[in-house]
Amino acid sequence: MSKIILVVDDSASLRQVVCTALRDEGYQTVEASDGKDALSKLEGQRINLVISDVNMPNMDGITFLKELKQLPNYKFTPVIMLTTESQESKKAEGKAAGAKAWVVKPFQPQQLITAVNKLIS
Repeated sequence: MSKIILVVDDSASLRQVVCTALRDEGYQTVEASDGKDALSKLEGQRINLVISDVNMPNMDGITFLKELKQLPNYKFTPVIMLTTESQESKKAEGKAAGAKAWVVKPFQPQQLITAVNKLIS
């Protein structure tokens, strides 16, 4: 059974690029438009990895990450932050919240796939 990856970003076009790259590698994907939407998609399914933007409406990526890590089923689920944020302070905040990797946009799909494969293969 292939691994399932939750892709959280308020940009539909970016979600499409990420999901296409992941599906080409044999992963299944679930899409969410922000942190609140992502939390609602977790119910009833097992997610193996999360890729999340930081800056989103309704619930930003760091808040989503903190809430995700409070859920017993997702406490150890790896999270990659995919964002335009490159400041060390934001990276430190993400790492403290539980992010395992930080990929800065614009990105090469293969760069993201390499990070995904390291975390869930």
